[in-house]
Amino acid sequence: MTQTTHTQTTPPGPADRPRSPEFRLAAGALRGLRQDLFQDAFAYRPLPLAAVDGPLARRLPGRLRGYAAWAPHATVAAAGGFAALVAMADNEAGLRAVVRALLALTPVLLTLVRPTAAFWASFAATTATAITGSDWDTWPWLPSSFISHMVVLTVVAIRTRPRTAAWMWLLTAFYALFVEALFGRDYATDTGPMLFLSALVLLVVTVWHIRREARQEVTAQQTVTEHERSRRTLLEERTTIARELHDVVAHHMSVVAIQAEAAPYRVQDPPEELEKAFVTIRENAVAALTELRRVLGVVRAEDYEAPDAPQPTLADLDGLLANVRQAGLEVDKAVTGAVRELPQGVELSAYRIVQEALSNVLRHAPGAGARVEIGYVLGGLGLRIVNGPPPAPHLIKPSPGAGHGLTGMRERVSMLNGEMTTAPTRDGGYEVTVFLPVPPVTAIEGDA
Repeated sequence: MTQTTHTQTTPPGPADRPRSPEFRLAAGALRGLRQDLFQDAFAYRPLPLAAVDGPLARRLPGRLRGYAAWAPHATVAAAGGFAALVAMADNEAGLRAVVRALLALTPVLLTLVRPTAAFWASFAATTATAITGSDWDTWPWLPSSFISHMVVLTVVAIRTRPRTAAWMWLLTAFYALFVEALFGRDYATDTGPMLFLSALVLLVVTVWHIRREARQEVTAQQTVTEHERSRRTLLEERTTIARELHDVVAHHMSVVAIQAEAAPYRVQDPPEELEKAFVTIRENAVAALTELRRVLGVVRAEDYEAPDAPQPTLADLDGLLANVRQAGLEVDKAVTGAVRELPQGVELSAYRIVQEALSNVLRHAPGAGARVEIGYVLGGLGLRIVNGPPPAPHLIKPSPGAGHGLTGMRERVSMLNGEMTTAPTRDGGYEVTVFLPVPPVTAIEGDA
């Protein structure tokens, strides 16, 4: 005996039905109104101090510069005081004039600490001013409340976002039309001037907001782009160094492999253990060389071509100086200390550092003379490349280079645990000083 189970489907309720685009648009608009002008309407948001690093503030003395940070607060207070004076002038002296002055001043000052609450307080103050006032020539805004409400709209729009400005203008229009429909039929109205001037002011503030946000986005993008450019430049320089050092290390590994293979034939009847040791050395050298080539293949660019000539050393420096002299750079060379052969990686880095420094002189100080000083000292190699001031600095155009020079030199020095300083000279030139440490040969043999 089988039982049949019947499932009853419940028809979708009103909440499950798809909403129309108009409904979603209206719901989103009301949600925005609630977030902008109703949610946390009385939140405490004091007006921050102004920055004092602008072109005008920097010209002020130190004491006045501190007061300049309160310029926005003083401006808002002055606008509220002007509205209060208008209220006092429109009425005879007495309690009524004082009340109307306070009604004009209070919403404006409230914008300094609670901007959203100040907007609603302005409506209440406008209504109270109209009730207590004796001047019925304009409606619903009397002169003092007109000025006060305009100031409140402007300050609140500046302190919030453009959507809030649109809501404040719509609510101002609704308030004016509602009051006119109930009480203002027998009086002159100033709704038109209020809506026109407020729309103009809020439009200017909205454009200012959009321009400021666009400037901030552009600044942020420029910062990110500059960071990425610096990072890419650093990676390119490290890749270039890795390619150059590959030839140096590969040469040494090849020599080790060849010597390990030939060593047993130089000894008559070598022990079996010695033959096995040399075979192991050769196998490890060949394996290391293979891995080195594989790593180089990862960092090699698609258009990279292996150099036909060996990597340059300090012995090739005279040829480099001859080339830059042909390019119009007057350069001298001075060598101090006992000239000796250094590790190939140190000589290659020293050559490239001198090359980059002289290239920078050609780009940034055309026509200036340069001097290359090489010092062989105990424990390392010292380099000093200094150039004089350009003869016509006002004619120098910005270099189109990507800024690889100093970055590449610092990477080479850092790789060898050296030190590098760059600084302008007193006569308007530039100086690059480098020290590359070279461990003694005895220390290397002891470690081996």
